[in-house]
Amino acid sequence: QVQLVESGGGLVQAGGSLRLSCVASGRTFSNYAMGWFRQAPGKERELVAAISGNGGSTYGADSVKGRFIISRDNAKNTMYLQMNNLKLEDTAVYYCTGDFNYFRLRRGLYDYWGQGTQVTVSS
Repeated sequence: QVQLVESGGGLVQAGGSLRLSCVASGRTFSNYAMGWFRQAPGKERELVAAISGNGGSTYGADSVKGRFIISRDNAKNTMYLQMNNLKLEDTAVYYCTGDFNYFRLRRGLYDYWGQGTQVTVSS
């Protein structure tokens, strides 16, 4: 059983930055690919970033490339999403997700997810 807990969301002005964190329980965190999905009212769920278990492979959606950076610290069982130059359209609930298979996660399939953290970008 893997439990994921997100934190770091909040209210920020357009152009500002936030860093989201996701802390995972369990003894085999490094075996899991991790990702950040977001869901906004009236929009489809979107995978914004993903990272393989050892951090060797990363993915970023076109909508966030150049602005968001995904990383992980396996010694701390923690994954991060550094969000820079935030835009109004980034407003969403952001979910930490995990799966044993990186490519399954890339397809939007995962075994574990957290409760979400709200990110609101204001003008």
